[in-house]
Amino acid sequence: MRLVFLGDSLTWGGYGGNWVSEVARRLPKVQVVNAGVGGDTVVNLQRRLPGVLDEHKPSAMFVMVGGNDAVSYTMPETRPYYRNSKGIKPDGFVSPQAFASTYRELLSELLLHHVQPLVGLPPTEYNAALVEARRQYNQLAQEVAQSFNVPVLDLALPFMPLRPIEREPVTMAYIREIGQRSASGWRDFETERARYGYTYTFDGMHLLPQTALRFAELIVSFLRQHLPDLD
Repeated sequence: MRLVFLGDSLTWGGYGGNWVSEVARRLPKVQVVNAGVGGDTVVNLQRRLPGVLDEHKPSAMFVMVGGNDAVSYTMPETRPYYRNSKGIKPDGFVSPQAFASTYRELLSELLLHHVQPLVGLPPTEYNAALVEARRQYNQLAQEVAQSFNVPVLDLALPFMPLRPIEREPVTMAYIREIGQRSASGWRDFETERARYGYTYTFDGMHLLPQTALRFAELIVSFLRQHLPDLD
């Protein structure tokens, strides 16, 4: 079986913990492909999907996205990045309506290609505004998946904070810092986590290495439940 994980930086794992590599370690008989790209929205996933399908010809695909969509919509200072670097035209954001319709098109395309889709709902703890936005986008993703009878794993439920911290919105300077850190191999996760008082992330969005292990445990259990030929 070839299993593709399609998503954003949370799936890519190059900035923080990498749960896809841990899933691959736990499922040695499965060909695991990491198709996560930092900064991607659901629009970017849909654009990349034909190439991913053509290159990897997967049996199943685990889709998890929504963080950048929610950031782009709720934090206007980030929109130049999404407009110019991610091609989200014309306004640089993915509205809830656009998110739901694009997610529907993405899952439809997988089903048309006879690829078993599975959906993950990602968490965040950046600040109260983003927690609420992520909840809204996750609900939309869940509704779309359920309309196709696609299995859904809610990873937000066990990780979402009860009392989110107050923190300024994401800015372009923050996005540039992520890029610089990624390029330099920065890994001072614990210092960053303690700076803000986060629990399972180091910056409110990206996973600590130990959290990635927990993610992998939950995802492998979910996969075994819905992909009987996995092992």
